[in-house]
Amino acid sequence: MMSISMTPIGFVKSTRKEMLDDQWSLEKASIQLDRALFTEEALYGLEDFSHVIVTFYMHNVNKEKIETKARHPRNNPDWPKVGIFSQRGKNRPNQIGITICEIEEINGVTLTVKNLDAIDGTPVLDIKPYMAEFGSNGEVRQPEWATELMKGYF
Repeated sequence: MMSISMTPIGFVKSTRKEMLDDQWSLEKASIQLDRALFTEEALYGLEDFSHVIVTFYMHNVNKEKIETKARHPRNNPDWPKVGIFSQRGKNRPNQIGITICEIEEINGVTLTVKNLDAIDGTPVLDIKPYMAEFGSNGEVRQPEWATELMKGYF
């Protein structure tokens, strides 16, 4: 199997230190770009966008808990057993997280955002501006359990 190696572009600075679900909107989070790799020019023009897509590596996931099969989301037996690719759980095979965040402030090589569900010290792999054209291309549907799970997440 092919192996991929990546270098983080920066790291998350957050008031959330532990991997806990829910209430991410209560946290303060920013992304500090690696000053050895980037200057403030890397973020030029981003102020014209309202949101960014942040891709990060969930470095604190216990490798023994990685899921490759089906399970009940959050181990809740009231919700159906679904495959790991049918949920957004952290115990993913490649430990990659992706979140759309609202931009709050850009200051030098620091990007402050709302609703980033990554803990302090998380390596950031990429930042992209969110463009409406890359959003849904039709009606979005999801099962009721997913809507229930997300209540209180942000």
